[in-house]
Amino acid sequence: MDMIIAEIFPDTQLPYPIIFARFCGAIFFGGLIGIEREVRERPAGLRTHILVSLAAAVFAIISIESIHVPGLSEEQVRIDPLRVVEAVTAGVAFLAAGTIFMSRGQVHGVTTGAGLWLAGAIGLALGFGHWLIAAFALIAGLTVLVAVARFEVSMQWKREGEAASAPDTTSKPD
Repeated sequence: MDMIIAEIFPDTQLPYPIIFARFCGAIFFGGLIGIEREVRERPAGLRTHILVSLAAAVFAIISIESIHVPGLSEEQVRIDPLRVVEAVTAGVAFLAAGTIFMSRGQVHGVTTGAGLWLAGAIGLALGFGHWLIAAFALIAGLTVLVAVARFEVSMQWKREGEAASAPDTTSKPD
């Protein structure tokens, strides 16, 4: 019976409660960004942002744990955290690019794509255990998404309803 339990729950470098806390943080932080995108009725919302953040955290945890796989020496397994960051960034960039489209001479979805990229970065930070960095990134990102939208309305760059629900626009027709 102990062998079965050891097979299901192998020894890890990080204790399982720490791993699960990091996953929960990624779910929660990614969800907060996703809620803002849902409120604005953007194409990638709550579930997408949660999954991106959680996946990035899983990649970070797996990269930490892969160094300590039983039977492998440190000479056999080398980890470069930058490669993990690059791989997650490339994957998230692919998803984010899918949210960007052009309609009637205007580009839409850029902010949503950037939100996905931020969710991935926050997930990586949490996966690697950098809670304060993730929290600051979350607060900064939500400030940009919420406060800057209000600022755009106050400057009359966008109308009130437009800032809350209109497509992201980064270019205007010629």
